[in-house]
Amino acid sequence: MGTRLWRVAITIAGSDSGGGAGIQADLKTFAALGVHGTVAITSVTAQNTREVTAIHDIPPDVVYEQVRVVAEDIGIDAGKTGMLSSSEIIRSVVRAVKEFSFPLVVDPVMIAKSGARLLKEEAVEVLKKELLPQAKVVTPNKAEAEVLSGIRIGSLEDSKLAAKKIAEEYSCEAVVVKGGHLEGSEATDVLYWRGEYHVLSSPKISNACTHGTGCVFSAAIAAHLAKGLSVLDAVTKAKEFVTKAIEFGITVGRGHCPVNPTAWVEVPAHKYLTLASVEGALEELLRYSEKVREVVPEVGMNLVESIPAHYVRGVNDVAGVMGRVVRYGDGIKVVGPVKFGASSHLARLVIELLRSNPEIRSAMNVRYDEKYVKKATELGYLVVGVDRTKEPEESKRVEGSSLKWIAGEALRECGGRIPDIIYDTGDVGKEAMIRIVGRNAREVVEKLLRILG
Repeated sequence: MGTRLWRVAITIAGSDSGGGAGIQADLKTFAALGVHGTVAITSVTAQNTREVTAIHDIPPDVVYEQVRVVAEDIGIDAGKTGMLSSSEIIRSVVRAVKEFSFPLVVDPVMIAKSGARLLKEEAVEVLKKELLPQAKVVTPNKAEAEVLSGIRIGSLEDSKLAAKKIAEEYSCEAVVVKGGHLEGSEATDVLYWRGEYHVLSSPKISNACTHGTGCVFSAAIAAHLAKGLSVLDAVTKAKEFVTKAIEFGITVGRGHCPVNPTAWVEVPAHKYLTLASVEGALEELLRYSEKVREVVPEVGMNLVESIPAHYVRGVNDVAGVMGRVVRYGDGIKVVGPVKFGASSHLARLVIELLRSNPEIRSAMNVRYDEKYVKKATELGYLVVGVDRTKEPEESKRVEGSSLKWIAGEALRECGGRIPDIIYDTGDVGKEAMIRIVGRNAREVVEKLLRILG
């Protein structure tokens, strides 16, 4: 048959109607990591970011059958468990894993973020004695590790002791005790594997979305195991993956907002598309090189565009021209390539504007001339002037703060609306400037070309 193009992972878990955890989070994770995701649903829950209001367990024989038909037709390279609810469901999973022999990651889900119990008391012993010995990797959080090990966890050393005890007592190949619930500025996980400890740390993200964290982490481990990685490599990469999912969490609902597994592929995709957008707009600008030459300011011209607002964290998420656009002979020349972080000044303007309107992602600076302001007004553009002589001294002193101040003044003048044109007549040591803003780089260039006639 040759080399297989697709690896297959299965999630044996509950359904989260809010889309933040459970099979929904697992399938997003599998897809983001390039693994074909399959499913055996154990329970259907009615839940949102605040609460679980209903749980309907799937008959155990149907849980087993879901695994069987996938294994016999498609094949399973690795699997993971989440919510298993009852001892009968656990036993159906144990039967399937024994029969079809795939590496299993067990996320011993007991309590939901909202506090709802997802594993019945009577099922805990069955989980310990029957399922854990089938696991390649077990991924308990602090509370779950305390239940499984009997050790109260308050430090990194406690986590190590618990990980070792769980691995040895239940014959698991590897145990990861997650450290997100421990005190401190770092989220430190402890992996115990083949008699050795591996400590994996990442900075804690304040006020982060965390619903589905455990699901995504265990699903990412399973995906990497399906690809043939070792346990250490799979856990290390899964840690990196879930950290990004937390950083770019989805701010929906009024409770524990969900993590975002698709950020792993969406951010690079948006960066590629944004670079292409700016490059395409620059090509359009170069077609009218001679005409555009007249609006290039002494400091040079730049054209920037950010990735979508919900993924913007700073100037390095805004693409612009390295070295700017300058006058060259009878026309203009793009001095360097389009790169992220190339124009910190215009980037700060865009970041400030998209806080008021997430659709406004692009800007360009051009030479000030009253005739351009007049023409823009005649074309029906919303034009606003800012008096830079009123800029506070503290803003002038801090590198990059001027554009932030200009954006704030422009928004205030427009009553919160986003102007098409923001201009100023300069100040001591500051060249007068017009800034054209829009939804994307091509729109900004089109506005300029209309103004130039």
